[in-house]
Amino acid sequence: MTPASNTSPTPVAHTLRRRRGLTEEAAAAAVDQACRRLRLPTIRALVDQAVTAATKEQLTYHGFLAELLLAEVDDRDRRSTLRRVKAAGFPREKWLGDFDMAANPAINPATINELATGDWIRKGEPLCLIGDSGTGKSHLLIALGTAAAEHGHRVRYTLATKLVNELVEAADDKVLAKTIARYGRVDLLIIDELGYMELDRRGAELIFQVLTEREEKNSIAIASNVSFSGWTDTFTDPRLCAAIVDRLTYHGTIIETGTHSYRLAHGRRTADS
Repeated sequence: MTPASNTSPTPVAHTLRRRRGLTEEAAAAAVDQACRRLRLPTIRALVDQAVTAATKEQLTYHGFLAELLLAEVDDRDRRSTLRRVKAAGFPREKWLGDFDMAANPAINPATINELATGDWIRKGEPLCLIGDSGTGKSHLLIALGTAAAEHGHRVRYTLATKLVNELVEAADDKVLAKTIARYGRVDLLIIDELGYMELDRRGAELIFQVLTEREEKNSIAIASNVSFSGWTDTFTDPRLCAAIVDRLTYHGTIIETGTHSYRLAHGRRTADS
């Protein structure tokens, strides 16, 4: 006798056969219920439209299924991107396409375009934007961070003073290690307005711990209105200041945005046009 495996159909075949003979209405209801249970909201929303299109274009069964599954994948990618951008905590929306390069000749467009690819983030390299207030530093930080989130990177934006306050509170609550580890896990940490206010030794040491946690593993991007030579006014301990500068510049990209106001130049160009 032949092996017993030929005496009964496989469970999958039995399941498929059991579903045959459904009416159109019953099939539509079954698809809707299955999409709800499997959490496929895009397929559920598009299935009727896809059926109509498949009939009109005479798609094969595989072609029809591929259209639906790819639509679900694309929509999930879109929603994931939106979640990553939201989780970054940007204070406002800024895009690289909206940055007027002609309004600040000190900034090299080729450098910004290279940074937009995210290779520096994959390598764990730092980025420093140094220049006067109004020269476009925050716009570029947020826009590059947004581009990074769109490419799948985990990003976190914070102001330097806000970061220090959070670290001080975490230390007082004895959860500093956990907080530093959380900041260490994101692919790109953006610290804006570093150097705007003087930090005491404790604040400087806490920021140094965050930088050390991320060193050569995950990228950090900062913006400051003070050149590195003036950072001793922010980090009053010279040795600690030198160590912080070293961690922010080693294998990093430094962009000097200059002294001319980007906001003023961009406003004039917009008004003239």
